[in-house]
Amino acid sequence: MSDTTMFLASIWRYPVKSMMGEELNSAVVTDNGLLGDRSYALLDTQTNKIVSAKNPKKWPEIFYFHARYKQTPEINNPIPEVSITLPNGNALDSDQVDAQALLTTALNREVTLIKQAPTQATLEQYWPEYDGENTEISDEAISGDAGEGSFFDYSTVHILTTATLTELQKRYPAGRMESRRFRPNLIISTLPEQTGFVENDWVGKTIRIGEVKLLITDPCPRCVMPTLAQSDLAKDAKILKIIAENTVHVPFANKALPSVGVYAKVIQTGVIKRNDVVVIE
Repeated sequence: MSDTTMFLASIWRYPVKSMMGEELNSAVVTDNGLLGDRSYALLDTQTNKIVSAKNPKKWPEIFYFHARYKQTPEINNPIPEVSITLPNGNALDSDQVDAQALLTTALNREVTLIKQAPTQATLEQYWPEYDGENTEISDEAISGDAGEGSFFDYSTVHILTTATLTELQKRYPAGRMESRRFRPNLIISTLPEQTGFVENDWVGKTIRIGEVKLLITDPCPRCVMPTLAQSDLAKDAKILKIIAENTVHVPFANKALPSVGVYAKVIQTGVIKRNDVVVIE
C-alpha cells in the first residue's frame, strides 16, 4: 500500500457486547453498522441491566470471554448463533440448552443471552475518579445515536487511527497502547505526516472506505475499559491519565471529555475490505 494514501488496516466485529471479538478481512456495513456487530448481549436478570465491562467490579472477567459467529452473518437472514469461549477455555454455543446456566456459572451471577435490548435499557458504569464515594457507579443509557433495541453504547461505528495509537505510545512509553484496549471497529492507517490525535479534526466530515461512506459525528469519550486486563495485556490505570491529555468537546454530551478515536454513522452502505483506500471528503 502506498505511503501517500490512508487505508483500512483492520476490521473488528464484536458479536457479544463487552466480550472479545473477531478480526475480519471484509465486512458488510449496513445502516446499523457492521453486520453482526454487538448483536448479542448478556442481561443481568436481577437488575435488568446490560452486562458491561464498564462496571469491572461486578464483571471482572468479561474481557476473558471470546465470541465468534458459527456462520457468517448475511443480509436479510437471521443473525447466526455464536460460539463463546469461557475464561477456563471451555466453549459453548448460544443455542445449546444449558448455555444460560453455563454463562451464569462462569460469571457467578444469573445472566441471560439476548438479541434485543429492553426498552430504555441501561448499563452500570464505574467512574474511577469517584472511587470511595457513594456515586462511583452510575446508570447510563445505551443506543444513543443508534437504533432502539441495539447494544451500542452510543453510535454504530467506532474508528481509531494509527496516528493516535502512536501518539498515545509516545506519551506513555512504558505502557502498551494496543488497539484492542479501545475496541474499535475500524483501524485506519494514516500518513507519515499525520501526527497526534488526527481524528479530532475529522468530526463533522465524511470519509469514504471502499463502497461505504461515513459521517464522523463525535469524539469517543473514554471510561475505565481501556485500562482493564485482557489476554496478555495487564491492567494499567495510568492509561486514563494519558487519555485525559486529549480532552476535547464532544457534541452529543455538549461538554469536553477525555477521548480517543471517533464515532461515525453510516450514510452509504456497502462492503469494506482490509487495505481499502480511505478518503476524507
